[in-house]
Amino acid sequence: MKILVPVKRVVDYNVKVRVKSAGTGVDIANVKMSMNPFDEIAVEEAVRLKEKGVVTEVIAVSCGVAQCQETLRTAMAIGADRAILVETPADLDLQPLAVAKLLKALVDKEQPGLVILGKQAIDDDANQTGQMLAALADLPQATFASKVEIAGQNGEARAKVTREIDGGLETLEVSLPAVVTTDLRLNEPRYVTLPNIMKAKKKPLETVKPADLGVDVSPRLKTLKVAEPAKRGAGVKVADVAALVEKLKNEAKVI
Repeated sequence: MKILVPVKRVVDYNVKVRVKSAGTGVDIANVKMSMNPFDEIAVEEAVRLKEKGVVTEVIAVSCGVAQCQETLRTAMAIGADRAILVETPADLDLQPLAVAKLLKALVDKEQPGLVILGKQAIDDDANQTGQMLAALADLPQATFASKVEIAGQNGEARAKVTREIDGGLETLEVSLPAVVTTDLRLNEPRYVTLPNIMKAKKKPLETVKPADLGVDVSPRLKTLKVAEPAKRGAGVKVADVAALVEKLKNEAKVI
């Protein structure tokens, strides 16, 4: 069984992002970029399934600019067997629906038994791609996975997925192929060693264009304005509890 693992190149989570002066977006010039943390968890889980003998091949996929090759090399250093880059122009705003359509085309081509990806990217926080892919490919889905188990039942492979919900845990069982999105508690990604980084450079990385897959990636949404959140005001000392209650009643603001 093959596993397809989409990964996204995003601004590193340790970087403090700055809004462009024109308010058109976030300034990513000369900032550190890395793999989306949720996608890194997805790669780790796919590799662990391979190490258990459940999976035969792990394919990492990324959609974006040529520099996404670095992200794919990181995925292969973790343990992915090969990678596919769907290269798009640097000035293109690649939105979740377009990514889902590209992934659907790759699912049709590669016929994986499972697609596992992060529940959301830390740049746009959309939490849409996995669900859109499942809808477009007409596949069962299990989101926010904190535990994934693959087993056969009556000659049919199935995935048992435990997910966190309000007030507890929910366990779903889906037939394969399926789409699973990962949560933070699923695993802790391994440290990438230098020998594995060197090995990753020799693993195959295929580059295709959206046109090769027959997908229109034109943006459907337009960002009108991006602004930084309001700065938090300074604290105020009050003389007693009565004054505090009075302040809360008359000057309380929604944060």
